[in-house]
Amino acid sequence: MKLSHYLFVLTVLLSFPQMINGQEENVTVEQALKQQKIEEQFDIVIQKSGRYQEYKVIKQVWVNKLKANTLDSIKTLESKLKETNLQITKQKSTITGLEESLAKTNEDLTAVTNEKDSMSFFGASITKSTYMTIMWLIVGGLLLLLGFFIFKFKNSNTITQQAKKTLAETEAEFEDHRRRALEREQKVMRKLQDEINKQRKAGAK
Repeated sequence: MKLSHYLFVLTVLLSFPQMINGQEENVTVEQALKQQKIEEQFDIVIQKSGRYQEYKVIKQVWVNKLKANTLDSIKTLESKLKETNLQITKQKSTITGLEESLAKTNEDLTAVTNEKDSMSFFGASITKSTYMTIMWLIVGGLLLLLGFFIFKFKNSNTITQQAKKTLAETEAEFEDHRRRALEREQKVMRKLQDEINKQRKAGAK
């Protein structure tokens, strides 16, 4: 046999185990491309691919399958992302509604609290504390006025009693003076009558 025939047979014999291993590797990679995650699929494809110098030789069918799987994964992720975004939007809308409802509830609660703590006074709405302050000021003012009038009354009563006492004393003095004047007048009248009587007696002689 020629040398070229030996080389051909030797090459076939050497490549036969590789062909068998290639078939086994092909089945393993295909199974991996159907079952494993994308990252693991890339790792297996790179691991099982052939090597040429510093390059990796990857089968076209693996690349196509890996591409399809990657696109499917991207679509799945995009779908999940869209669903997530929809859920986030719904949640934001729900949160906004709850915040508005909470704000409205707080406003109603504040209004109820203000209404509970306020009352109408001469047509004006004031708080109960302000109303109580005004009432106590009015009561205090009235008590001050009452005290002032009581003081004035007692003072006037004292003056009246003093005036009555002075009037009584004056009346007593006047009565005493009148009595004395009457007695003097009576004495004078008696003296005058005595003189008249004397003159009459003297004229009769």
